[in-house]
Amino acid sequence: MQTTTLLDQDYVLTKEQIEFYQKHHYIKLKNVLDAETLAHFNAVISKKVNELNEEDQPLEERTTYGKAFLQLFNLWTKDDEIKELIFSKRIAKIAADLMEVDGVRLYHDQALFKEAGGGITPWHADQHYWPLSTDKTITAWIPLQETPLKMGPLEFSAGSHEIMEGRELSIGDDSEAQIEKRLKVTDFEHVIEPFDAGEISFHSGWVFHRAGANTTDEMRKVMTIIYMDKDMTLKKPTNSGQENDWETWCPGAKIGEVINTPINPVLY
Repeated sequence: MQTTTLLDQDYVLTKEQIEFYQKHHYIKLKNVLDAETLAHFNAVISKKVNELNEEDQPLEERTTYGKAFLQLFNLWTKDDEIKELIFSKRIAKIAADLMEVDGVRLYHDQALFKEAGGGITPWHADQHYWPLSTDKTITAWIPLQETPLKMGPLEFSAGSHEIMEGRELSIGDDSEAQIEKRLKVTDFEHVIEPFDAGEISFHSGWVFHRAGANTTDEMRKVMTIIYMDKDMTLKKPTNSGQENDWETWCPGAKIGEVINTPINPVLY
């Protein structure tokens, strides 16, 4: 299949792009995927999400978190074609190069489908939930279609990984209000931009980010891949989210040891 060929080809980063990521802990990269590859995975992932989605509560009756998106995890274990995208050397090498590490392994994947009329995704930092010993973590946010502002693309507070306040907040109304208030008194640029088809963003675990509501009548379809340094060790969890993530995404890993489990393979 032609899509596989592209997924194995190098995407060469410039020195300036790596420096940009190191400073801001996020970057957006154009033309990582071509139209054919994007259309293929849009169809395959949409089909699997439709199959597995069990959310039947009307949007207006859900919590802020529930209105933000339909969320399905580790689709690579449920579909061999989706696995081709998640195991892509092209995307994994970008992740490793941006973090300036020798290699990366998979933490987990997730589909984030924001329904037509879906609400905001509140400000948060992902690593609040992760029992990982260092900040060498990165998420590839892969829109499966062109994503204009009215569809609710990912927004970043550039360089906000330096902020300690708010790291302890789970995603929700409280995190949206408190982190927004904190960010307003900083100089970190709030980046709100559309995504072209084939454009992908990468952000670190501690950079604060959010997404707007989807005010269109179409689903905003996004696939994400979360990578960690291949030598990442498990730290003792400090909240219930990290306890849950240890059991769910690092099963059998031991505190202080490299997270080398069957569902955390080295991808590059």
